[in-house]
Amino acid sequence: MIALIAEKPSVAKDIARIIGATQRNDGYLSGNGYMVTWAFGHLIQLAMPEAYGVANFRRESLPIIPADFQLIPRQVKAEKGYKADSGVLKQLKVIKEVFDQCDRIIVATDAGREGELIFRYIFHYLDCHKPFVRLWISSLTDRAIREGMENLQPGERYDNLYLAAKSRSEADWLIGINATQALSVAAGQGVFSLGRVQTPTLMMICDRYLENKNFVPTKFWQLKASTASGGIGFTAQSTARWEQQPEAIAALQRVKDAGQFVVKSVERKEAAQEPPLLYDLTTLQKEANTKLNFSADKTLSIAQSLYEKKVMSYPRTGSRYISEDVFEEMPERIALLERYPRFAGYAAGLNGATLNRRSVNDGKVTDHHALIVTENLPGELSKDERAVYELVAGRMLEAFSGKCVKDVTTALLSAGDTGFTVKGAVMKTAGWRAVFSEQDTEDEDTATLPPLQEGQTLPLSGVDLLEKQTKPKPLHTESSLLAAMENAGKELEDAELKASLKDAGIGTPATRAAIIETLFARQYIVREKKNLVPTDKGLAVYRIVKDKKIADVEMTGMWETALAKIEAGGMDADTFRKGIEVYAAQITAELLSVQLSFASGETCPCPKCGNGRILFYPKVAKCSNVDCTLTIFRNKCDKQLTDKQIVELVTKRKTGLIKGFKGKNGKAFDASLVLDEQFNVAFSFPEKKGKPKK
Repeated sequence: MIALIAEKPSVAKDIARIIGATQRNDGYLSGNGYMVTWAFGHLIQLAMPEAYGVANFRRESLPIIPADFQLIPRQVKAEKGYKADSGVLKQLKVIKEVFDQCDRIIVATDAGREGELIFRYIFHYLDCHKPFVRLWISSLTDRAIREGMENLQPGERYDNLYLAAKSRSEADWLIGINATQALSVAAGQGVFSLGRVQTPTLMMICDRYLENKNFVPTKFWQLKASTASGGIGFTAQSTARWEQQPEAIAALQRVKDAGQFVVKSVERKEAAQEPPLLYDLTTLQKEANTKLNFSADKTLSIAQSLYEKKVMSYPRTGSRYISEDVFEEMPERIALLERYPRFAGYAAGLNGATLNRRSVNDGKVTDHHALIVTENLPGELSKDERAVYELVAGRMLEAFSGKCVKDVTTALLSAGDTGFTVKGAVMKTAGWRAVFSEQDTEDEDTATLPPLQEGQTLPLSGVDLLEKQTKPKPLHTESSLLAAMENAGKELEDAELKASLKDAGIGTPATRAAIIETLFARQYIVREKKNLVPTDKGLAVYRIVKDKKIADVEMTGMWETALAKIEAGGMDADTFRKGIEVYAAQITAELLSVQLSFASGETCPCPKCGNGRILFYPKVAKCSNVDCTLTIFRNKCDKQLTDKQIVELVTKRKTGLIKGFKGKNGKAFDASLVLDEQFNVAFSFPEKKGKPKK
């Protein structure tokens, strides 16, 4: 008997159908010599500090560096702390039973770093020692699954991939847990989450926000003049810009006095634009944010859905290239789009044409090739799914199309000792730009020009003085932030560092969306239209850590490079771990030494222990003394308590009448809250008045 484990039930069912395992059982499918089971994403996680005997946030416990990490089933929030997810425990029991009954295992979790980690953590947690092989595919079509099953790979081939994933997981734990606890202990109030990639990303957003906010614009002036030749009018702009208005006005007058232009030079050249490369996940997310206003997380979710619907290749790819063998399938994929209404005409035009090979490079294909459509036409899709599918399909057509060719004319004119310039472009061959019939954004300032000759004079029909001002860099959108994360090394000023981190980003295509969503969840940033803006809380954290090691973009980029080396077998995972442990100790000491207070709004001494003070959180108020158990939940019978009401409760042991509580029957009631002898919160109801006499 052979076991097969997939990452999700839907994928397991697809594979089971193809290999003949059609008998339904509780948590697995069976038949034809196979038992097919599944995970629900990450079933196993690294244990929290409590598992190593470290409770609460204590200065003396930091840094927390386990000798060996413990694996535990995925946790969910409970009334008091966390507990193992019951659904996870049930499925783990099924997986163990399946593995125990089989001679070997086929690993069919997603073919990438995280998919490998999902399986290996389950495998090690269950203390399984059965041999395993790997199903490594880039799409979920029937053909891809069949071909993959015929070419199963040795499990040990992906040991380095697992070591890279494990190293990333443990590094995130060591840095995130220690930095978060250290800053929170130093603050003395609240929990302030920090992370290996999360914090440098917050720095990027805050840096850009403050640069934009503190930018002082300076005025400058330019001239814009209009003229015509052969009945074709156009405008030209002065090459000079003046910082003093009187100088600009003087130049304006000289141009008016001249009354005409002299054509100083005319340069004509043919410009050819190569088509863009295929999408990897990050470029798809950037484009979807710009064109569709989708968040990075939403785009990834839709791309995953299209992958599971068998119409798009594996989404979590970092490559924009395909290999030679995949290129051989492109005529068939393009022909498929002749049956897709939006692209039918264009795809038919590529039939029999020589396809552009710019996106074909075996050496630049990583675990997975670039995003392409599969051999299956989509059926019923949601509006958002269709929009993302069309971005990928359209980009595929663009990538294999011919160049866009234009005739570009640049003319320099002169009037009254002031130079002017004008640019014109005429499309000769639309090439790849015809897919979406989009204009080149670089051509926005181009004009339709008449034939011009050097030495020719042109009449001046008008000239205006334009008052302009310098502009700051715009606030980050998700699109620009993804680009900044991808190209983190390029923003460094040190030339040597910049060169060493040329291709280093922070995060990976698969994790960047989750990092951005974490910043929203932590209430560090908010969206204002498309812009990402830090909150007061985000800026407070930024100001504390901006000069600390935890915020170092360069270091984070170097880690990503190191993880890639572990994956490629060029670096030892233990060496990386030791470096991370040293770093975790350094950032812990650095953050614990910070002198700060986040205290704002209400505060008061704890009535239970007398040693701590009440700290206010979004869902609870609790004592700052880690040994004190006083906790007051804000939500009482569907009523959210304010800071002032909690202060009144802990100082006076009773609040005034609070209106709007709701009972289990849904009826509203009014009551005071009291703190009893055991410091539990209870209701105190007002005395009922007698009925008035008639």
